[in-house]
Amino acid sequence: MENTTVWHAASVDETLSVLQTDLQQGLGSEKARQRLAEFSPNELAERPRPGFWHMLLAQFNNFLIIILIASALLSLALKEFEEAVAILAIVILNAILGIVQERRAEEALAALQKMAAPEAHVLRDGHRVAIPARELVPGDVVFLEAGNYVPADLRIVESANLRADEASLTGESIAVEKKADCVLAEDTTLGDRVNLAFMGSTITYGRGVGVVVLTGMRTQIGLIAEMIQSYEEEATPLQRRLDQLGRWLGWGALVICALVFIVAVVRDTEIRIILQQGTAAYFGQYAEMLRELFLTAVSLAIAAVPEGLPAVVTICLAMGMQEMVRRHALIRRLPAVETLGSATAICSDKTGTLTQNEMTAVRLYVANLRLDISGEGYQPQGAFDNYGTLMDPQDYPEALALLTGGLLCSDAQLEKDEDGYRMVGDPTEGALVVAAAKADLWREEVEARMPRVAELPFDSDRKCMTTIHTVPEQGPVGRAGERRSDYVVYVKGAPDVILGRCHSILEGGHDVELTAARRQHVENVNRDLGQEALRVLAVAYRMLDELPEKLEPEEIERDLTLVGLVAMIDPARPEVRPAVEKARHAGIRTMMVTGDYPDTARAIAKEIGLLRPEGQVVSGAELNEMSDEELSARIEQVDVFARVSPRHKVRIIEALRAHNHVVAMTGDGVNDAPALKRADIGVAMGITGTDVSKEVADMVLTDDNYASIVAAIERGRIIYSNIRKFVYYLLSCNMAEIMIIFLATLAGQPPPLTPIQLLWLNLLTDGAPALALSLEQGDPDIMDRPPRPTNEPIINREMLRGIIVQTIAITVAVLSAYAIGLRWDNGSRELARTMAFVTLSASELLRAYTARSERYPLFKLGVFSNRTMQYAVGASLLLLLGVVYLPFLQPFFDTVPLGLKEWAVVAPLLFIPAVVAEINKAIDCRATSRSAG
Repeated sequence: MENTTVWHAASVDETLSVLQTDLQQGLGSEKARQRLAEFSPNELAERPRPGFWHMLLAQFNNFLIIILIASALLSLALKEFEEAVAILAIVILNAILGIVQERRAEEALAALQKMAAPEAHVLRDGHRVAIPARELVPGDVVFLEAGNYVPADLRIVESANLRADEASLTGESIAVEKKADCVLAEDTTLGDRVNLAFMGSTITYGRGVGVVVLTGMRTQIGLIAEMIQSYEEEATPLQRRLDQLGRWLGWGALVICALVFIVAVVRDTEIRIILQQGTAAYFGQYAEMLRELFLTAVSLAIAAVPEGLPAVVTICLAMGMQEMVRRHALIRRLPAVETLGSATAICSDKTGTLTQNEMTAVRLYVANLRLDISGEGYQPQGAFDNYGTLMDPQDYPEALALLTGGLLCSDAQLEKDEDGYRMVGDPTEGALVVAAAKADLWREEVEARMPRVAELPFDSDRKCMTTIHTVPEQGPVGRAGERRSDYVVYVKGAPDVILGRCHSILEGGHDVELTAARRQHVENVNRDLGQEALRVLAVAYRMLDELPEKLEPEEIERDLTLVGLVAMIDPARPEVRPAVEKARHAGIRTMMVTGDYPDTARAIAKEIGLLRPEGQVVSGAELNEMSDEELSARIEQVDVFARVSPRHKVRIIEALRAHNHVVAMTGDGVNDAPALKRADIGVAMGITGTDVSKEVADMVLTDDNYASIVAAIERGRIIYSNIRKFVYYLLSCNMAEIMIIFLATLAGQPPPLTPIQLLWLNLLTDGAPALALSLEQGDPDIMDRPPRPTNEPIINREMLRGIIVQTIAITVAVLSAYAIGLRWDNGSRELARTMAFVTLSASELLRAYTARSERYPLFKLGVFSNRTMQYAVGASLLLLLGVVYLPFLQPFFDTVPLGLKEWAVVAPLLFIPAVVAEINKAIDCRATSRSAG
């Protein structure tokens, strides 16, 4: 279907004809599938991922690994082939494991990035549906609204004050007005093609419809090879701190290695003579001693630094992000996972987040008549009654005018499907459409009589929406008399805003003056409805003799006639109340920040337990009167901010941060972007949120639910806690290995562990349990603790004490096994080393169980509750037994088989570190309880 059509020089009809599409039905599913196969997915070519050899070389970009390779080369020079091969094999195995872990993390993040990719609202088979933007094909009919990213190059076929920001493409900082009814010259420059919308640009205002003309690399942005990616790879602050910790440990290990070498020189006269005389004869005689000492020192350096730690951290973060997706929280930036664990305040919108966002119109107020509406959800079945007496709204002109105005001044569509009806569009507008349908007013029929000719889309600053329609011959609905004007303007929005622009009210089919008494009465009705936790919209109208050339809100939305009020209920989500309580127990404040009225916000806040007895409700008007200092002084007492605009949110964030709060802020609109950026954790709505808000957010809620924020915070705490667990586990093991070699050297004994054994312990024995620790489900009281301070070091005082205690316990156990082995039935060095090696390996496997919690005893957690730990320990134990009992491995690892007598001696020593760890936890918990009391 390739063609050379110059799209900006083609009319709408020509475009539809060339692309063989239809504005009423869109493309059929089968035709869309065929075109997707023909044109390929609508995405830009990605940069190729690094290949295997590139990743392999990157694994060796570490000075400690280089030292290890150098030691292997030295072994080759000294003709110690077995040891050299073993060292190189372990280095290569470690590199391959690093590649596998990086690939897993990369694939996990790629999957999350794919989920975060923008959607497009298109017309397929006559129905408006949301599909991934990558599935768009030429001929698709796409709906555009403020806040959307343009998903492909489009020929605009319908526009209502449509403006697009094309700065990323043309460099023009001013939004460009888009028009459908124009045909341009072929040589029109890119920035002047006002009848086209380009992939990657942003709709900043208005509404429109476009037909896809170019996709993927054929688009303008594809032609200039720009790359737009929503996910930014970056190291988290935690990862940077751990990298720094690794560097310090590396230098510290080298210092210890030097000390070991110096102690050996001072202790051993023969080595001192070699160094003093430097003769070839002496060197040849004692080359083995020097070689072993050198390799031991190098292996100590490697053993001291947990090389696998950065990879385990990455895997932990990536798998934690996948777990959050299952809990309806899509993390777009890795640092947010870490920040979530420190969150102290959640600023949440009300509609759809704390409530169900399933609006149902339940009451109408017109003139002096109240009508209650029955029915639930989006099914257009229900009745109207006045205090129990059934009424037909068709008999009441004001009620009919109110329902008609609400229907026409909305964009929501009620569509019939296999399960009944479904709503496409804004839930609030959906409630108006359903209420009209219950009165037998259907959009297709009403719009056929009164077609829309112009509109002013909803704006969060104006807090209203306006549409203009032609007036039928019999005059506007609900108004008595003949047709005197050609156009009628319908305005719907916040009652206080609409009332301020009204000078009359519709009563008895006539416009009557909106006196102070009538105005006060309407305000009282609005207040009473709000106190019942109902959301209220006002509908007004005015007549126009002619259509203005340029639509200006100040000119159109004035001198209005109030038709009435529509009250809707949006029930609180049942899961929100326990989630608010859970957050409070975790030391996290929850604040409601809503554009709704104070009375409505207060009622919902009380219902869900958010409003404290002493909590305050502050309106946007009050906020405008406060200085930043006054707001900061009151912020700790405020639970609800009502009638606020997006620009107020930034001030609220700054006031909270002045009190050292770590703030999570929700948002869904274009104007929420600054607040989402300024918050420590910007949270966008996945269902109702605009593409712009999702792009700048750190986290996207796929279900728009407040409870998902709390669940994400809990998971963030668990992830950080798990990272602390395996850091503690790895470092205490490595410090013990250093002390074992160091003390044995001081005592004049040969090293209890060979370089190969140290490498095996560090890379394989410790690695699998550490990864299992990253999958722990968290302590039972993880959400009963206060948030973690953001400046708290990963190794705090308690962990440092635990590392010291464990280092002592492991060192005592291993050196005891080594000493017994040397004296055991004329034992050999090989037997002693094997007993020391088995004691160290097995004790670390047992201690992995105790490291599963920093506070809770093992038996309270359940020994076998972490299934991954069983697999990790089982695999490591089998590898250990293989090293000890398989004859072809024994020469490499300098081991001999252990009999039952040896195991009887070793077995009690294995439990010393684990038992000491449990005792240390009990002491810490008792001290913590005493200080808290």
